[in-house]
Amino acid sequence: MSSNMLKKRLQAGKACVNGWLAIPNGFSAETMAQCGWDSVTVDMQHGVQDYMSMVQCFQAMDKHPVTPLVRVPWNEPGIVGKVLDGGAWGVICPMVNTPAEAKALVSYCLYPPKGKRSNGPIRAGAYGEATPYQATANDEVLVIPMIETQEAVDNIDAILDVPGVSGIYIGPSDLGLSLGLKPILDREEPQVLAIYDKLLAAIKKRNLFAGIHNGTASYAAKMISRGFRLVTIANDSGLMAKAAREAVQQARKEAGAVADK
Repeated sequence: MSSNMLKKRLQAGKACVNGWLAIPNGFSAETMAQCGWDSVTVDMQHGVQDYMSMVQCFQAMDKHPVTPLVRVPWNEPGIVGKVLDGGAWGVICPMVNTPAEAKALVSYCLYPPKGKRSNGPIRAGAYGEATPYQATANDEVLVIPMIETQEAVDNIDAILDVPGVSGIYIGPSDLGLSLGLKPILDREEPQVLAIYDKLLAAIKKRNLFAGIHNGTASYAAKMISRGFRLVTIANDSGLMAKAAREAVQQARKEAGAVADK
């Protein structure tokens, strides 16, 4: 993939559905990549992923029309630069709470003069050469801070005004914890929905995009209707477990007493 197709869709205002990889396995990633997602994110924060499994997942997905993203474990330059060199077209970064932290994230993602990313795109482009990748990377890479605390919500205008920020990604579980609520995904509390609307209004003013993690497809559809343009549905391990559980339950139910435990 020579350009960021997800970014093009988002800039056109289209809703994008994002897959999420917690399982550190190329075959699992290859299977997910065939399911119709617009993008697929390797989760290095809470997933069972490391750098080498990320590369394997990217290699497995290469022939499919999905944009590879990464959620990095934290906002620090080493891992941000490395996942971009490894082929990520966007970085989702947890716990960005202030404009200073957003500026730091942007600087890690972009080459000079806009940032301070080190040159060496070992998979993203030819190592150490002035290739088209270096000439276009600053325009193609998505820089996506996660908004998941009350502090970040309070600072949203200043965060969004940082040059280079592409959009935001809501972490509902951590946001809930920050508000003294249970850590769940598909939230219906009026105070949380009001926060979502505040964030969406701030995004709309700047013609950026907002993403959110969802537990179910139906809730993801509701969030698209609300104004979110990047919606994730669960993750690979969760979807597999759900499908397996339902298959077992259906078999036992349809077989009747013979299959009862």
